[in-house]
Amino acid sequence: MTPTMSDAAPPEAAEAPPEAAKKKEEGSFLAFLLKLFVVVLLFRTLIFTSFMIPSESMMPRLLEGDYLFAAKWPYGYSRASLPLDVDVGAGRLFGGLPARGDVVIFKHPVDRVDYVKRVIGLPGDTVQVIAGQLVLNGKPVPKQKLADFVVPQRPNEGCKAGVQFTDRLADGRFACRYPQYRETLPSGVSYNVLDLGIREQDTTTPVVVPEGRLFLMGDNRDNSMDSRFPAVPGQGVGLVPVDNLAGRASFMFFSTDGTASWVKPWTWFTAARWSRMGRGI
Repeated sequence: MTPTMSDAAPPEAAEAPPEAAKKKEEGSFLAFLLKLFVVVLLFRTLIFTSFMIPSESMMPRLLEGDYLFAAKWPYGYSRASLPLDVDVGAGRLFGGLPARGDVVIFKHPVDRVDYVKRVIGLPGDTVQVIAGQLVLNGKPVPKQKLADFVVPQRPNEGCKAGVQFTDRLADGRFACRYPQYRETLPSGVSYNVLDLGIREQDTTTPVVVPEGRLFLMGDNRDNSMDSRFPAVPGQGVGLVPVDNLAGRASFMFFSTDGTASWVKPWTWFTAARWSRMGRGI
């Protein structure tokens, strides 16, 4: 039976479905990208953010080349919580103070660069260092000597604390050997610190932490520009505003010793410090 004009589909109608399907596919892909962007933005703003350790200031707990996740919710949300540090004004939502001993990610008070340090003094605390001994509210914080901390040297780098801390391992590699101690805060929180001997920053005047500020220190006490120093870009951080907190360091998801090369893919695996991945902080 020969189809009539009413039975036959117009040529343009026959061509419409592929074009409509293509537009639908493009629209679906764009919608997927938009949803993915929103999910990532919410994740980085409200839940976790990532951070790479760029220096030795938090040894022995954190090494240069460690990558970690920081939880956003413990201290509430402020401008520092936003991925791009957008200026949305002062203050925090659901704000709370950190605990002494927390390792925190924060914005430098002057140039807003990300830093990582340990919380030592809360508002109202008096903090002082006397000959390398931390004194909190007039009482020395117990400090117990431990075995030296030994870390292999990174490629083309010596021991930043000086050649007197250079050691040679049994396999011929060079390492840095640092005096290590265990500090225990009044709350019972304890952590390891490095103390390389008496330095200029090992004796400070008593500092009363004002409201809305924190006294932060690096665990590598003689190689950390922290609250013992005035807030200067690239140097000390001074007394850090609570609103500058971006998150609490939670766990490491990757770590590399610095020997990897982009043009040598196999080194991506040999350089990885597998034993450090997944560690809590």
